[in-house]
Amino acid sequence: MLLMLREIHCFTRVAARLSFSAAATDLGMSQPAMSQAITRLERAAGVRLFERSAREVRLTAAGKALLPYAEQALESAAAFTAEAARLARPTIHLAYPPLVGTLAARVARRLAGRGPSMGPSIGVELRAAGRAEAARALAAGEVSAAILATPAPAAFVTAARFHVTVDHVAVPAGHRLAARSRLAPDDLAGQTLLTPSARPWAGLPGHVRLVPDDDFAAGLDLVAAGAGVLPIPQLLVRAVRRDDVRFVPLEAGELRITYALAWSRERVTPELMALVQAVQDALWTR
Repeated sequence: MLLMLREIHCFTRVAARLSFSAAATDLGMSQPAMSQAITRLERAAGVRLFERSAREVRLTAAGKALLPYAEQALESAAAFTAEAARLARPTIHLAYPPLVGTLAARVARRLAGRGPSMGPSIGVELRAAGRAEAARALAAGEVSAAILATPAPAAFVTAARFHVTVDHVAVPAGHRLAARSRLAPDDLAGQTLLTPSARPWAGLPGHVRLVPDDDFAAGLDLVAAGAGVLPIPQLLVRAVRRDDVRFVPLEAGELRITYALAWSRERVTPELMALVQAVQDALWTR
């Protein structure tokens, strides 16, 4: 019984169609082969599954009782096959800042959908992490690569640099700047500037307060609490909806955060090189 998945599949199709010929057509079998499969299953189970006549096919009471178990057995077999395929597929682990999660997801889809001409598909396990945590996980070998704000630690190799423009300022909803249609750098004089990076915003006046571990979400919580204002990219403006924070456009020229894909030179694999290529391709085609 444990090895009769084919026969169980036949049973569920006949039960669904209540026709041996229709079920046989569905599975690409002959009607005699379908009848033989059902007979083998009935013998193995020790019960009759169908009442057959010249005009109709009906499930017996035993057939009705066993049908849910048959369907569950097929679902479990399919889940087993899918999980085995996933485990057999090469997998790479990528840490990324939530700000560039769209890029990370696009890269994962590219690697999972590679065709035969590009090599086998590669699974990507995504791990959202701030800069400090991502760098630690990369150094410890917990992830294969990480997208880091530059400059990355000197121990890592970097490639596929890209820039995220910072063109808005998050201010508390009741702040005097919240009603402005746009801001210039001089408008921020005297403000506490929250920054998720390890260095001050170039070209912006104000007192800098660092937000731990590149966490823009924590920065927005500080903004709502009145602890300061936060220069942020439009990427985040489009993704966040908060009643306690206002996003005001900022005209500050080339204010931006630069990111790069980083990895350890001691852990280079074919899958890692495929990841580098996928990131570069995703940046070119976005």
